[in-house]
Amino acid sequence: MIKNDKPTTIDDYISAFPDEVQHVLQEFRKIVNDVAPDAEEKISYGIPTLFLNGNLVHFGGYKNHIGFYPGPGGITEFKDQLSGYELSKGTIKFPLNKPLPVEIISRITAYRAIENRKKTSLKKQK
Repeated sequence: MIKNDKPTTIDDYISAFPDEVQHVLQEFRKIVNDVAPDAEEKISYGIPTLFLNGNLVHFGGYKNHIGFYPGPGGITEFKDQLSGYELSKGTIKFPLNKPLPVEIISRITAYRAIENRKKTSLKKQK
């Protein structure tokens, strides 16, 4: 993807990648949307984002991996199930040469949706 080209939609973002990466990004998009169908899709921080009572998850395409950004809580909660992946504080890297781990992506996204709904509920109670 050309860095100076700023996508305004997730479709724009995905279309800037080679076909094989587009396919994986579309698959990733479907996984997170199936879990959080009421989330709004948008571009935030220059990458695809699902928004549900705040930023839910972000994802992005790279030369050798798909970056998944569920925030630190999403990683900490599932760290034992992520041992085969490169991790940092808020990032999981899924290599492009391996199938996406649908179950773990789904579980992390569902967990984040619960977290975001709880935060909103707590704010309304105050």
